Amino acid sequence: MELRPNCESCQHPLPAESLEARICSHECTFCAECSDGPLQGVCPNCGGELLPRPRRGKVASNRFVPREDKARDLSALRREYMHGGLQREDLHDDPMQQFAAWFSEAQGAGIGDPSGMTCATAGADGSVSARTVLLKLFDEEGFVFYTNYNSHKGLQIVENPQLALLFAWLPLERQIKIEGTAERISATQSLRYFASRPRGSQLGAWISAQSAGISSRSMLERKLKEALDRFSGKDVPLPAHWGGYCVRPSKIEFWQGRENRLHDRFQYTRQSPDSWEIERLQP
Repeated sequence: MELRPNCESCQHPLPAESLEARICSHECTFCAECSDGPLQGVCPNCGGELLPRPRRGKVASNRFVPREDKARDLSALRREYMHGGLQREDLHDDPMQQFAAWFSEAQGAGIGDPSGMTCATAGADGSVSARTVLLKLFDEEGFVFYTNYNSHKGLQIVENPQLALLFAWLPLERQIKIEGTAERISATQSLRYFASRPRGSQLGAWISAQSAGISSRSMLERKLKEALDRFSGKDVPLPAHWGGYCVRPSKIEFWQGRENRLHDRFQYTRQSPDSWEIERLQP
């Protein structure tokens, strides 16, 4: 079924042709009949200025207007969050202890890959990138994950070590947002973890120039065969371009979904190496 926005004056569906619609400076949208009425050039809804008619195929606004033949309306896709609440007295004074408690509950609830987290980085030019990585260790120092240092995220971290992590445990109606600074961990610590990885994963770290283009899957498989031959009968060494980062947090937010979108949010902000301020945030 085709879904079209309605004219904000007569409430009739707008025609498919963008030429027959008008948009005002406050982004009210009208059909041609209403916008060409007695108050020509003036929005009949808010009094704002009506923008010029767009040329064919163009829209007289910088807002996103979906193609009606391609749009998929998800506005009715919602549910209430009823799992439970979060109060200040429920929280540990130390956010790392609070994280450990929630992480254990996520594991106990059978959530798939509870260590999966979105890692968002930004380059010096302000360009933002995000991907899922796996948490491999956390302690009072921070949160550790491993990657190729020459990957896109690795290069952005060189330019700008500030990043954010996000754990989304939606079956529990919870998420944890972490903001902090990424620092490389020692080669000794990276080697200890690398030695624990399956051999195939170790070889993958050698053959993949992560984030670079490649012409085909068969080229990757050929590179894997070459690595199998190269390291046959011996341990796979740690590549110089591969290792871990520790994200040292400056802020950690715990979010618990609540009814009517009035969610419970508590943010820990670091005051000193051993001190955190806890504040409830509005949803």
